[in-house]
Amino acid sequence: MVKRSLLLAALGGLILGCVLVVPTHGEVDTLNTNYLTFSGPVALPGVTLSAGTYVFERAVAIHPDVVVVRNAEGSKVFYRGSTMRASRPNSTRRDLVIEFGEAARGVPPPITAWFPLGEPTGHAFVY
Repeated sequence: MVKRSLLLAALGGLILGCVLVVPTHGEVDTLNTNYLTFSGPVALPGVTLSAGTYVFERAVAIHPDVVVVRNAEGSKVFYRGSTMRASRPNSTRRDLVIEFGEAARGVPPPITAWFPLGEPTGHAFVY
């Protein structure tokens, strides 16, 4: 009986811990947000974004290397994934926000890195 009570208490603690760790949209740090508009389709790992405006956010409440990309209204998530830290190349302007990779003709160019405006480091997407 004691083992069952301990098991139930441990399970309850685990469930409570998971509930407290799961972030909500309101926990995203807006200081790590950029609204970016693309004139044509672009790619992120596993998804193609059509032309339009998107919100790129660093989800600090989850982990500083997790990036979330939403529609301009913030109501739909198109991408959420871990990234690798990337240093802004010295040869680029401080207002460079997106770095693109090469793509074949007719294929949306992949976004290889996002550098939050004005920050020396950014996020390299893992393909």
